[in-house]
Amino acid sequence: MKSIFKYGLFAALSTATLFSCDKKENPTPGDTSGNDTGEIYIEFFNQAGGSNIVLNDQWYTNENGDSFTVSKLNYYVSNITFNGSAGTPDYSEPESYRLVEHSATPANMAFPISGVPKGNYKSVTLTIGVDSLHNVSGAQSGALDPANGNFWSWNTGYIMLKMEGNSPSSPEPDGKLMFHCGGFKGADNVVKTITMDFANEIAVTKDQTPHIHVQADILAMFKSPNVIDFSTLSIVHMPGAGAKKLSDNYANMFSVSYAGL
Repeated sequence: MKSIFKYGLFAALSTATLFSCDKKENPTPGDTSGNDTGEIYIEFFNQAGGSNIVLNDQWYTNENGDSFTVSKLNYYVSNITFNGSAGTPDYSEPESYRLVEHSATPANMAFPISGVPKGNYKSVTLTIGVDSLHNVSGAQSGALDPANGNFWSWNTGYIMLKMEGNSPSSPEPDGKLMFHCGGFKGADNVVKTITMDFANEIAVTKDQTPHIHVQADILAMFKSPNVIDFSTLSIVHMPGAGAKKLSDNYANMFSVSYAGL
């Protein structure tokens, strides 16, 4: 009788163990183990008419015919959402605030976004700038840390895009150009949300990380719908009409040049 009892207990434990293993090998929808999510890697390329921007030493020409150099180019990218194709839900990155700073260091211009549900995606939506809520939330950390130098005050908020350089057309000392575009209230709002389609859908799995290349053409910032003349607009350092003109232009500055593996 004792042997029969031991055999029955062993069989019961073995069955429980097998059942437990089966559950691990077949995660349910919404599983947080990472089996049903992956990453998308985004890289920004700041260019001027198809050529990568070289700080300080390269001359460019805007739509008005003004020559200029670029010494600084920073902008906020926030609220990144990948738009799913049929059968795949949209995915929005939580606490999605990034500061893209042009430099020779790729870490300042590229980053992975994790936790993306596996599936197919057809486009990406993002905001150039920082939403109104976070403009009035006081001192923050990470990309939104005022120490990054892209914040005025809790009243005027973040500098959404900062471009500096020089131009012979500028009436400022040494031909200085300084475009610090900010403002999130009413007619002075320069926050822009854009959607960029992929030429082909991208597939996300736990073992497959698609790359997205976002091209930002600085020449578009001075072209349309407002042709910018550096002799009359060379300095912007507060919310207002100048920043609004530039923001209407830089909404057209971004495009996806590549999406795939």
